[in-house]
Amino acid sequence: MSAIDLARVQRLAAESGDPIDVVATRLGFCSEVELLAAFAGTTGAPIAQASHFPVNPVLDGQINPGFLRQARVLPLFQDDTAVHVAMANPLDNGTIEALEFAVRRPVTVMVATATEIEGAWERLYNPRSAADNGLLNGNGDLTDDVERLRDLASEAPVIRFVNQLIAQAVEMRASDIHLEPFGNRLRVRFRLDGRLREMDDAPDGSRAAIVSRLKIMARLNIAERRLAQDGRFRIALRGLDVDLRIATTPTLHGEAVVLRILDSGQVKLDLASLGFPADRLVAWRQLLALPHGIVLVTGPTGSGKTTTLYAGLAEINTADRKILSIEDPIELQLEGVNQVQVKPAIGLDFAQALRSFLRHDPDVILVGEIRDLETAQTAVQAALTGHLILSTLHTNDAASAITRLVDMGIDDYLLASTVHGILAQRLVRKLCVHCRQPAAIATPPPGYDGKRFFQAVGCDACNGTGFSGRTVISELLGMSDDLRRLMMRRVSADELRKQAIDQGMTTLYADGLTIAAAGITTLDEVMRACMES
Repeated sequence: MSAIDLARVQRLAAESGDPIDVVATRLGFCSEVELLAAFAGTTGAPIAQASHFPVNPVLDGQINPGFLRQARVLPLFQDDTAVHVAMANPLDNGTIEALEFAVRRPVTVMVATATEIEGAWERLYNPRSAADNGLLNGNGDLTDDVERLRDLASEAPVIRFVNQLIAQAVEMRASDIHLEPFGNRLRVRFRLDGRLREMDDAPDGSRAAIVSRLKIMARLNIAERRLAQDGRFRIALRGLDVDLRIATTPTLHGEAVVLRILDSGQVKLDLASLGFPADRLVAWRQLLALPHGIVLVTGPTGSGKTTTLYAGLAEINTADRKILSIEDPIELQLEGVNQVQVKPAIGLDFAQALRSFLRHDPDVILVGEIRDLETAQTAVQAALTGHLILSTLHTNDAASAITRLVDMGIDDYLLASTVHGILAQRLVRKLCVHCRQPAAIATPPPGYDGKRFFQAVGCDACNGTGFSGRTVISELLGMSDDLRRLMMRRVSADELRKQAIDQGMTTLYADGLTIAAAGITTLDEVMRACMES
């Protein structure tokens, strides 16, 4: 901390009445851990370890718990010589003297972070803390405790933890933050390149405050813990606005929270950057340029379908086109696109929104997902009346999308008239170029004898995972007269797939082998992705 920063901290501390260490951490000049080390080095006081914190209150009844919380001090244990306490600010001689006067014994000081002391205080001195943090039996009426939860969520350690958690996730390019209550801990995991990675747990005793803080930021009901809630909010980090979507759900030990990071700075809405080969990219752009019909993207959850559609919309989003989208949820806000969030609770589902859209004279309509017969029928009718419909389906490959729609109840002749192309895709992790190494393959795939494949190793550049980022593998089924004739005969997906391959379609697996042989990913990643259901 520079002299100018120190002067600013001292001025703000004098104006607010808060301790200098609180102001310094609040402004981000130092972390609690750095402050802890500085206090320990300056005073020579030992750092309090987890084993030092008591199971039951020490000196219960002799010291006002409110004083302990305000002074950020916690009695740890006592012996024949002294009372041993943890303090967030061991230079606070006034508090030490007050404690010695109250217990009429010498006080020995250890150093702990304000968050650790606050968490221990909640556990030891707040009679409702266990119920608030864990919802152990689910029967308590907590609606009368909203103000206390709001106060806890507004305290500096909680705000700082939440902000630092989101900033760390954005810096590591995580797509999701998972907060999961288990027993006496709140597990934190980040989803990095499609895989969950466990991080440090949240501070002890701060579960209710952290969840409440996130719910307040998203304007959710902090008193409601029995039902799942969804929302979104925006936070400024290092001068950039980051959008987050939050979903809460009640579990055995409390509310679990998932934050989806919708950082538009990380998502490049550019088809060329998604990893499609040149010939497939040309064919996909030709489908997007059609004046009417249905174009589908298929794949399991998390396969990048929405990003592909968004990137396609970004290319055809011109001043002479009116584009409408119906989504659940809205992942990213697209300039120039009229986006609608479905709300089944009030009857606004995909089919209802799609019917209303047709009265707005659109050129292109994005339907987030075709889930039922009503939505599928409305999409087909919209395509027949001169609209381009883009949508998604949950199928394993492109050919299966046809049989899925037939199974829903759509007439085969209508599908043959409206569906123009189906893109199936998966996401695979890209090897870290700094540490990848050639892999010894005992039996290479047919046709790849002599090709060099690579394996993941792990280094500092990729956080030890061996991978950095993801790319797409895909197959594009373009409709032909032969395929339409097979559709009219209601043949199986296998027969449709065979015909598509005969007319030149590259399968997901073949596309994956191509990029594995190019050193972009591993054979194991390709096998895992192609086996997803």
